[in-house]
Formats: sequence, structure tokens, C-alpha cells
Amino acid sequence: MEGFSVINLDALYQLKESFGFFSNQLTYPEKLDFHPKAFESAFDEQHPGYAEIQQYWKNMHDISLDDIQEVYTRTFDFEKKTTLYMTYNKLTEQKERGQMLARLKVLYEMFGLEMPKSELSDFLPLMLEFLYAAEWRGDSRAQESLTLVVMVIEDGTYELLKALGEQNSPYFHLIKALRETLKSCVVEQEKVTNCD
Repeated sequence: MEGFSVINLDALYQLKESFGFFSNQLTYPEKLDFHPKAFESAFDEQHPGYAEIQQYWKNMHDISLDDIQEVYTRTFDFEKKTTLYMTYNKLTEQKERGQMLARLKVLYEMFGLEMPKSELSDFLPLMLEFLYAAEWRGDSRAQESLTLVVMVIEDGTYELLKALGEQNSPYFHLIKALRETLKSCVVEQEKVTNCD
């Protein structure tokens, strides 16, 4: 027997608000992004990433908006190890990465979301916005499609989390909270293989 993962779509749907929050926090910081209502509407004590997101929120409120903007730019715009493009470090062959970007773009459009022309489909805030905004309940394509999106995010954020930890970045706790949130939606299944 061999294991594989599937996404619990109901659990993922219950966490939609937090994906919107994660998406906003990973775009260029603006003052409104740090309003208490942004946090309160997306998280409660039962949220799987609550402890980490609380630490992130506290850290961000300990520094000025100018400092947050500087940290954001230095971290995500100038460091290859901390890129927000989820396939950049994982898929090193241009053709393979191009195929994944095209697949993600088609997937977004399949669920009625139009991609910004200026953005690549593996941009983490865009992927999280998709999880937040897409209406997939009742769609037979949802299981396979959302599993792909979640797995690309999990793969991409694995190295990102390590790099942010090494830099002692305030974004470490945000990405850790995101990973905890996604992990709570993954169900391990056992696959029976025939032994002849």
C-alpha cells in the first residue's frame, strides 16, 4: 500500500477568508492591510494557523509601515530564495515551468477568474486570491484542480519558509501559518496496489 493526498474541499472552503488575508499580506503593504478588522474577520482561536498568525500580526505592529514596506521589498523583490513565484526554484527547466504556468492559468479561467496580464500564474498572492475568490463547490473538476493548486503552494512555500527562517524575517510566521492552514485541509489516503 502506498499513500497519497487529497484535499478536503469543505475544510478548504471554511478557510476562504484566511486565504484572502494571506493574499493581501503578501502583496505590497498598505496601511489598510494592518487594520484589526482584516485579522479578526479571517481568524479565530480554532484556526489551524492561529498561533503563527498571531505572532506575525504582533511582529508587524511592532514596526512602522515604512519599515514593513522596506522589509517586503528587500525580501520578496531582491532575493531569489524568497521569491513569491512558487515554481521558480522548483521547476528549473523553462519548458516544465512554462507548462505548469499555462496549466494554472487555464485552471483559474476554468473557474471564471481572469488573470491579470502583468502577472504569472504561480505568483503566491494570486494563487491565494484564487482559493479565496473561486466558487468551486459542486464542480466536478474541483478536487483535481484544487489539489494541484495546494500542492504547488506547499512545494513552493517549503523552501520559502526555510529561507525566511534563516533571515529571521517577520514573514516567516505568515508563511508558517499559511502552511499550517493548508496542512489542515490535506487528507492522507491509502492506495491499494495489486500484488500478483
